Amino acid sequence: MSRIGQAPIPVPSDVEFHFDMGVVTIRGPRGELSRPLPEKIEVTQVDDELRVARTTEQREVKALHGLIRSLIANMVQGVTQGYEKALEIQGVGYRAAKKGNDLEVQVGYSHPVSKAAPDGIEFDVPTPTRVVVKGIDKELVGQTAAEIRAIRKPEPYKGKGIRYEGEHVRRKAGKAAKAAG
Repeated sequence: MSRIGQAPIPVPSDVEFHFDMGVVTIRGPRGELSRPLPEKIEVTQVDDELRVARTTEQREVKALHGLIRSLIANMVQGVTQGYEKALEIQGVGYRAAKKGNDLEVQVGYSHPVSKAAPDGIEFDVPTPTRVVVKGIDKELVGQTAAEIRAIRKPEPYKGKGIRYEGEHVRRKAGKAAKAAG
């Protein structure tokens, strides 16, 4: 039995919910999100909360029950509060700048690398060494942040590169000097 799937999802008063033809649509003050659902999962609204139920006890459907509930809860939070993921840039001369809607990073390559903002994503560069990815879709925010990090992952010897805010990078010792003998 899915404990997460049984939990109700609280819905604020300014959020609209629609479930039609296997597609759940949630509209709020920040925007609208839609997601197709498996056939055997149903979503109903009772007062000011959503309930996710399964119509069968098949193993695959049981496995999806909690996942679908979490995805819908993330959609509700996205259209009300939104999501953001912060990245830090470390290294001498490494920096980022916002060019229109795109992000341009200089991280040790012979040219600046440009990353276009997908629909629904906004870049914020409060300082040249900090990038904040904002949006209403949690999955898209995380994927975009991962793509920016992949431009120059933090390396283990000097720790230079792009990392998530608060991410710990394990450092390695460099070459050991040979003993004179």
